[in-house]
This record gives sequence, structure tokens and C-alpha cells, in this order.
Amino acid sequence: MNPSVQWITLLWMLFSGAAMGVAFDSYRVLAGQLRFPQWSKHALDFLYWIAAAFFIFRMLYMTNDGQLRFYVFVGLFIGVWIYFLLWSVITQRFVVMLIQVTKGLLSFLYKLFRMLLWNPIKGILMLGLGLLRFLWKVLLSLLRLILKCLMPFWRLLKWMLRPITSRVRLPAWSRQLADKVIKAWKRWF
Repeated sequence: MNPSVQWITLLWMLFSGAAMGVAFDSYRVLAGQLRFPQWSKHALDFLYWIAAAFFIFRMLYMTNDGQLRFYVFVGLFIGVWIYFLLWSVITQRFVVMLIQVTKGLLSFLYKLFRMLLWNPIKGILMLGLGLLRFLWKVLLSLLRLILKCLMPFWRLLKWMLRPITSRVRLPAWSRQLADKVIKAWKRWF
């Protein structure tokens, strides 16, 4: 391997170390802000290191066909060290600011959704429900009025049919069913 490829590999490993630092700081700030459960932090740490390893080996494969040398580790270490020395605080503040902007945007979109869609649909449904209740009460009132008007005719019919109905014996279960129907009828009307 010629020296130019080695220098290019070293520079890419410096960049890769800094990229690992950015990803780690971003992950750490997100985990702190979003308050992940304790059991998931270990799984997320493991996923971070798997992704970092894949990223490093992909960069190593692109730059020098995957040859692992001592200067690769030196480049990674120096890249991470320089990143944490110079840009770590800036990255953390940027990620916190990005989270706050995202929360503000989501809050605005939620309020907009409630104002433009949810509240009008809810109002229309409540108006329709109120209208149905009103129509139901009007219908029940009309039925009560019709029943009160028909009550004398019912009594006359009942009087006329008394000789026939007095001789008919209904089974006990039908009498119980009739009592339940009458109770329900009296409760609603």
C-alpha cells in the first residue's frame, strides 16, 4: 500500500472518529431528553456500537479495501478526541435546540389539527347527536299523544273482547314475558 492511500485512510478514520462522536453525543442527548426506560438504554448502546462498527468497517473498506493497520486505530482515537475537545458542546446544544424546535413544531401541528379538523368534526357530531336526541324526544312525545288518544278505543276493544280473553289461558312463561314487556313499556313511555 502506497503512502498516499495510507494518508487518505488516516484522514478518513479521523473523520469517522469525529462522526462516531457526533452520533454518540446526539444519541446521549436524545436518550436524556426522551427519557428512555432503563432496560432499553443497554439495548440502544449495543445498537450504537454495532452501527459504529459497521460504519467504520465500511469506511475502511472504501478507502483501503479493508486492510486493518495500527494507524487506523490512531486515526479513530485522534478523531474522537479532537471532536470531544472542540465540537462536543456545540453538537449537544444543537441537538437540544433541534429537539426543542421539533417539540414546538409538533405542538403547533397538534393544535392546528385540533383547531382545523378535530374540533369541527366533534362539533358536527355533537350537533348531530343533539338533533337525534331532540327528534327522539319529539317522536316519543308524539307516540305518547297518539297512545293517549287511542286509550278510549283500547278500553272499548278490551271490554268487547273480555268474554273471549277470559276463557283463554296463557302459559306462565308468556305471562312473565308480557310483564317484562309492560314494565319496559312503562319505563320508556
